[in-house]
Amino acid sequence: MSMLLTGSCRCGRVQIAVRGKPTRIGICHCTDCRQESGSAFTYFAMWPVEKFETNGDTKEHSGRRFCPECGSRMFSVDDKEAEIKLGTLTEAPTPLSPTYELWIKRRETWLHPIEGAEQFEEDRTP
Repeated sequence: MSMLLTGSCRCGRVQIAVRGKPTRIGICHCTDCRQESGSAFTYFAMWPVEKFETNGDTKEHSGRRFCPECGSRMFSVDDKEAEIKLGTLTEAPTPLSPTYELWIKRRETWLHPIEGAEQFEEDRTP
């Protein structure tokens, strides 16, 4: 049986669903992610685009999709992958643990590295 995770924006006008396990799960401390989330980092996962579904109209800014009604940041998608902001998932806590952290040079000093997660000073290296 394949894992199905669903979620929505704050007002419920945009819904998402992803099937199966993500290809990777991360936390990012970069400036863009901090500004976008209004927090110290973002928590996200990547799925192959064919495992991702969405329903409801979204707006886009710099490749990032959000609900035009409530402003919830939802996902980014290209022809290969869908990046889902895991805070939008209905299930909390999620069964997903980060496997890596990006831009750790910007991580707040009071945050500790996630045990077992690969650490990158800036972006992941291919």
